Amino acid sequence: MKTAVVYVSRSGHTAAIAEAVAAGAGTKAVSADTPEAVITEYTDVLIVGGALYAYGLDKRLKEYLQSLPADKIGRAAVFSTSWLSRHALDLMKNILEDKGIEVLPVTFWCRSKDVSSSRSTAEQFGKHIIQD
Repeated sequence: MKTAVVYVSRSGHTAAIAEAVAAGAGTKAVSADTPEAVITEYTDVLIVGGALYAYGLDKRLKEYLQSLPADKIGRAAVFSTSWLSRHALDLMKNILEDKGIEVLPVTFWCRSKDVSSSRSTAEQFGKHIIQD
């Protein structure tokens, strides 16, 4: 099974959680603005992470999600870090579903200040997603 973990992080919080999710999923995390993030072959599970910035997704993440080839993704899952709101989860899910990509109902979110204490839970999330 091919699994990819892709994220956008401004402060490093989402990147840290992406690394933990990827460890659990048995893959590596890559930033959405790198060539490794481009989906060129069928990917069974795409796990995407980002945060909320001024009530919206980072432009790079939004563009990445909109550029995904739906026919090359089996299903997706989303995760987020932020100070207060989980709204980024819904925004990512909506873009993926609008493209016709199935999004798993289970998500992961933690407060930015709790990233260090949430790594093991994030790793468990990654394991759960690939077993689901």
